[in-house]
Amino acid sequence: MVNKTNEFINWKSYFIIAIYIAVSTIFLRGFGLFLDLVNIALLYLFPVLFSAVRWGRGPSFFAAGMGILAFDFFFVPPVFSMTVTDLRYVISFIVFFSVAALTSSLASKLRSQIHQAQQREANTAALYALSRKITAFSDLDVLLNQIVQHISDTLDAKAAIILPNQLGEQQLEAYSKDGGDWANDESHLSIAAWVNKHNSIAGRGTRTLGESSDLHVPLATDQQVHGVLAVHIGDRNLLDMPELIRIIEALSDLVAVAISRVKLANEAKVAQLTVESEKLRTALLDSLSHELRTPLATIIGSVTGLLEGEDVFGPEDRRELLLTTREGATRMNRLVGNLLGMVRIESGMLRLNKQWCGIEDIVGVALTQLNDALLHRKVNIRLAADLPSVPLDEVLIEQVLINVISNAIKYSPDGSEIVIEADHNQDMLELTIKDEGAGIASVDLERVFEKFYRGHLTKHIPGTGLGLAICKSIVEAHGGHIAAMMNGNRGTAIRISLPLQFAEKDGDRNDNHRGEDLNH
Repeated sequence: MVNKTNEFINWKSYFIIAIYIAVSTIFLRGFGLFLDLVNIALLYLFPVLFSAVRWGRGPSFFAAGMGILAFDFFFVPPVFSMTVTDLRYVISFIVFFSVAALTSSLASKLRSQIHQAQQREANTAALYALSRKITAFSDLDVLLNQIVQHISDTLDAKAAIILPNQLGEQQLEAYSKDGGDWANDESHLSIAAWVNKHNSIAGRGTRTLGESSDLHVPLATDQQVHGVLAVHIGDRNLLDMPELIRIIEALSDLVAVAISRVKLANEAKVAQLTVESEKLRTALLDSLSHELRTPLATIIGSVTGLLEGEDVFGPEDRRELLLTTREGATRMNRLVGNLLGMVRIESGMLRLNKQWCGIEDIVGVALTQLNDALLHRKVNIRLAADLPSVPLDEVLIEQVLINVISNAIKYSPDGSEIVIEADHNQDMLELTIKDEGAGIASVDLERVFEKFYRGHLTKHIPGTGLGLAICKSIVEAHGGHIAAMMNGNRGTAIRISLPLQFAEKDGDRNDNHRGEDLNH
């Protein structure tokens, strides 16, 4: 199609030159009688110069020949005859042709240089566009599809990328939109295997399969050959292949770098996950060794006392030892529950079973489970009288409250007060647990919700640093948020906000029995 277009343009240029010479001759015959023959000859140089610059060497010589014939026939004596009586005109004709040859040669070189500059500019733009595109993707499949389509659009040719699989076999990974049938040809895989093995280009214009209509280029970096880029060249002129091969090799270098970058990024992610898993394992083992030792020692000591001092301990002493045993077992159960909860959250297995629940019921259940631990604390419950039902997972929110209240017990002295408040606005239910403990440093207020993070003021107290992290994940899974703040001049306040989407109307509640300022 391109050759036919060029042929049409060439014939059109000869026709335009002939028309221009004819019109110029008619004009000069009618109005050029007052001009000298030298001036008329110079006027015939204009189509020669224009043709050389516009169309190249062939049209330029054609314009020179037509100009000489017209000048000789219509203006050189004897007029209307091709006879030349003065040899000086022959010298003029020779000079005329020499000027045409020199001008066309210079113009041809200029046109070639302009074409090469434009080609280099286009190649640079294509490379720049591809380099920008490959930095925007981190998924290998998406990256390959974007690259192969960009190469196809740039070269106006079908393209495909072939990569080795885990077994080392060549496998078609991506191809341009219009190259499905062409890319699925089994011959591409065979050629790609050879190119991959020898790290050498093959196809049209090369020493290997030079008459082929395709070109296969290795996608290689310093470390390895990542795959093969296949491009359907068709029957393009072999003289144009060196420049085309250069641009395809430049594109393939960018593709190889992009593939290498994505592979290295994936390997880095795997390495990071491995390191994080190792850190998690170490932290868990360290936490377990500290957290489980104390309740286990308590349980073993209490049970041993009951077994060995059967005749020594009275009923009250036995009851106290049994309560101590239950408290230690409850603490261990809570620790194991936190560990299992973190595993569910980290693995993405956390699933919500939302139902309409009254927050006062959940508070009551949590306090019941912590009844033994709360023996040495004052609990002040302040729940608003018009609290609506909340769509939530009752078991998970109960775990949140147990973790937060347990922290309030752990980090506050005996005899101090723990306040539980609940209120709501149009969109959210606000639940706040306040204690009178050591508090949290201002720099730690946000970080206390990170896994295994321990605040500066409470590092001396044993703990895993998982409780608030689990609370944060559960609350955010409900679409809410949790925050830590100072409780005035003493202690900490943890505020839990839960959304009230589709909450029941106040009039629909029949079990609206709440107490204010209740003491436990």
